[in-house]
Amino acid sequence: MKFTVFSTSLRQILSSAMLAITLLSTALTAHAVTNNPRVELETDLGTIELVLYADKAPKTVENFLAYVDSGFYDGTIFHRVIPGFMAQGGGYTFDFQEKPTRDPVENESGNGLSNARATIAMARTNDPNSATAQFYINLVDNSRLDGSAERPGYTVFGKVLLGMSVVQQIAAEPRGQHRAFPDAPNMPVRILKARSKVTDTGGSKQ
Repeated sequence: MKFTVFSTSLRQILSSAMLAITLLSTALTAHAVTNNPRVELETDLGTIELVLYADKAPKTVENFLAYVDSGFYDGTIFHRVIPGFMAQGGGYTFDFQEKPTRDPVENESGNGLSNARATIAMARTNDPNSATAQFYINLVDNSRLDGSAERPGYTVFGKVLLGMSVVQQIAAEPRGQHRAFPDAPNMPVRILKARSKVTDTGGSKQ
């Protein structure tokens, strides 16, 4: 009988501990979301809301927000979309004119963040420190794009908080009509408006 009472008490303790851990994890996640910048991308197919990890990739987030707040992304398209891989945008207008950019941002791929599904990362050339305005959203886990001790990777700086279904719709668009951009959707998918959101006081900066 004493053993049964002890087992019941132990189960209650373990259950309470697990509940506390779950609540702490939820609180930490909520803290990470509410204390990092958010950005809304209003597209032809719907709105995508991003949370940016300024604590993990401060220079990259600062760079991205500078483009957002200047209106740079308004009217740009997703020009390279590969189902089962990623959707890339932020550099070209609907008629495939490349927009002039700011100076490149320093690579921050060693920040511990992985190119997991629904994360947003910076596109670049073979030069690790060549990222400017173009970004991509991972459609699947692409850990091979992560950095390592031997080589820099592609900097992850945020995640899709809401609207991953919109990203999937973009990936499902027919492609192949534009010879110079074979991975671009046949009908341009534009970012109509990119805007920062204020999260620590409620409301949004429109």
